[in-house]
Amino acid sequence: MGGVRWAFPCSAWRPRREEWLLAVRLVQPEEKERIGSFVYARDAKAALAGRLLMRKLIAEKLCIPWNEIHLQRTSKGKPFLANNMFTVHSNYSFNVSHQGDYAVLAAEPELQVGIDVMKTSLPGSNSIPNFFHIMKRQFTETEWHVIKSMNNEWTQLDMFHRHWALKESFLKAIGVGIGFNLQRIEFHVSPLQMEIGKVYNETQMLLDGEKEEEWTFEETQLDDSHHIAVALGKQEGFGQQHADVRNYEAFVCSMQPHQPQFTLLTFEDLVAPGIPITPEDSACWDNFCSKQESPMKQSSNLR
Repeated sequence: MGGVRWAFPCSAWRPRREEWLLAVRLVQPEEKERIGSFVYARDAKAALAGRLLMRKLIAEKLCIPWNEIHLQRTSKGKPFLANNMFTVHSNYSFNVSHQGDYAVLAAEPELQVGIDVMKTSLPGSNSIPNFFHIMKRQFTETEWHVIKSMNNEWTQLDMFHRHWALKESFLKAIGVGIGFNLQRIEFHVSPLQMEIGKVYNETQMLLDGEKEEEWTFEETQLDDSHHIAVALGKQEGFGQQHADVRNYEAFVCSMQPHQPQFTLLTFEDLVAPGIPITPEDSACWDNFCSKQESPMKQSSNLR
């Protein structure tokens, strides 16, 4: 049971009535209600895709029937499989992320997993320098030096989102939320330029100024504007929010993942193992059709 890397282009998905009604039947009732509460269709599609990715993984890799899968969230919002039978597979970790045009999933046996996807896009009505000023406390001076060393504002913004994806992947792997001081972690990215579709694991992380050998970070440039970072660490995890990661034994070095590339899934792939959980509800389609796709874009001061 090896590693999995999946991506679904949820932004490009224009569901037909029968597709949407089937998809919402394949998630738990509380998930269906949450998805229906989103203001924008973009967010509803992304959230639904994320849940379907997790259920597909569990059905196919852990061989638990789709309609018997029960997902819950930790107090920090990290999804996990709550089935009692999961104790047999407790060493299999997975995580999802959705932002920009994709929903993505990473899973690994024996390793703790966090994933984040970030789309490089203009910061609303803010200029890029003003946006960086607002976000200054989220990165170290060394990280800002690398970001601002790029040769124009767009490539600087791209490097910013690459760093942000790395930080978020680590926080999601250790299962902490708001309140963690992001300046405690510092990334030394390598290489500075990445080829689309290739998987890299050369980037290093420092925690409180010291290099971390127990964590590996996979990076993928999914297309010309989407960065994916996958954090891989010891299965026991970070423990308490202020635990000392430096006390972990060197674990990842002895279990190097095989760096699987991301597989782009179709809607048919996503629902192939699906077994409906709830009855068909045509109101779900009416609700979805009433949503605007996304907020109106604001003008940018990019030079």
